[in-house]
Amino acid sequence: MTVRLDYFKHADALPLQALTAISGYLQESDLDPQLLALIELRASQLNSCAYCIDMHSKDLLALETPLPRILLLSAWREASVYSPAERAALAWTEAVTRLPDGETLDRCYGELTAHFSPRAITRLTFAIIAINSWNRLNVAFGQEPGQYRSGDLKGAMNRALERFADLRPTTKRNIA
Repeated sequence: MTVRLDYFKHADALPLQALTAISGYLQESDLDPQLLALIELRASQLNSCAYCIDMHSKDLLALETPLPRILLLSAWREASVYSPAERAALAWTEAVTRLPDGETLDRCYGELTAHFSPRAITRLTFAIIAINSWNRLNVAFGQEPGQYRSGDLKGAMNRALERFADLRPTTKRNIA
């Protein structure tokens, strides 16, 4: 792959920090880390993002995920190594990534509600939105896979979260 542009050097700080803060928030949320990494890997596979496939495969290995759960992810429907809740989350990941017809979204959403609270569904959906954004940046600009080590982004995520904590108002305003 040819690197087209190092967007980390040329992006305005705020959009990059905002996307990083969303990812950091989700990493620190009550979402199961293994499920989150599976969602990120599956969306990255669908988007052919080699950089993110490399990253999230390594993150799953660092979480001590059994190898079949990583290797069989692209064929998750045929593999018995995923729970019903994980299957629902993976179907939702595919639906939100591909944005099919409303009937498919309704079916996937219905399956999701059997396993997750509205708050968890919202977090899962933001995780899918975030990884799709990262995939598009990395594919568009040709980010080179292979250099990532699990945990490399932890500091950047923490700094982004701190940055946005500073932007919160210190006093509440009354809105009429």
